[in-house]
Amino acid sequence: MKVHTEPRPLAEALSGGGSEGTTVAVEPLTVGEVMAPPALLEGGTGPFRNLRIAGIGVPRSRWTTVACQAFLIRHPTAGPLVVDTGLHPSVTAKPAANLGRFLSAYAKPRLEPGQDLPAQLRSRGLDPRALRTVVMTHLHFDHASAMSELSGASFLLTEAEWRAATTIRRPQLHGYRQSNYDYAFDFRTVSYDGPNVTSYASFGRTFDLFGDGSVRLISLPGHTLGHQAVLCNLRGRDLLIAGDAIYRLDQLTKTAEPPRSEDPHTYRRSLQALRLFHRQFPQAVIIPGHDPEAWEALEERYE
Repeated sequence: MKVHTEPRPLAEALSGGGSEGTTVAVEPLTVGEVMAPPALLEGGTGPFRNLRIAGIGVPRSRWTTVACQAFLIRHPTAGPLVVDTGLHPSVTAKPAANLGRFLSAYAKPRLEPGQDLPAQLRSRGLDPRALRTVVMTHLHFDHASAMSELSGASFLLTEAEWRAATTIRRPQLHGYRQSNYDYAFDFRTVSYDGPNVTSYASFGRTFDLFGDGSVRLISLPGHTLGHQAVLCNLRGRDLLIAGDAIYRLDQLTKTAEPPRSEDPHTYRRSLQALRLFHRQFPQAVIIPGHDPEAWEALEERYE
């Protein structure tokens, strides 16, 4: 399959930002569930590591159910924006219609009625069609399945992620479902080699999305070749939406071999930056991509 859309580069901060030090509110949203073999989340070593990561020979009773995540960020002047989209509303009744037979059989996606992102936005008084900005940590199916439901938004992702997700061979074996993002949408790509890229704390490459320090995009590749995280400025502390740069919180302290990644070298470098950030700013909220215990412990809203 060939993806026909062409993105535009995003080189400057978006309009609508406030003064330096502006803070935002963040609401974590559960937008579906998928199943994963334990080794995919925990890593490990041994001659059968890759088989265990793929779930081969692992009974379904031992697989872990994890939440698909999305985040509503409320900016006082730029308005609401969303990070990731979770599962498409059609997954409630017929997962294969959006995700295909292979991914549906592997991940066993589930979505309760009213749990999809557009429904949750409407329940908060927001019109999904009027949403202006969606940040994608990466384009794996559990993060990108519902992109088609936010057609009025600009989708922000990294240049490297777009290139990988649209050209990789056998995309479904790498977690991509290209039909989820093969739309004539406004895709904007961030190059972390651009002139407005700066460092922040332990992170070497960040992009100040509104130019006021409220929301920063952070280059954390490895899980995918263009993975990024989102750092939000709260009152008195930061909140980091880590995406799949870490699956579980204990990866910040464990020394075990990390889970499977597209580029293990850059994954380890990203993990080192996360661990250093955690040590330097222990008060910061760090939200991993697929940690059931950490997800259940989150507050409904952070300010």
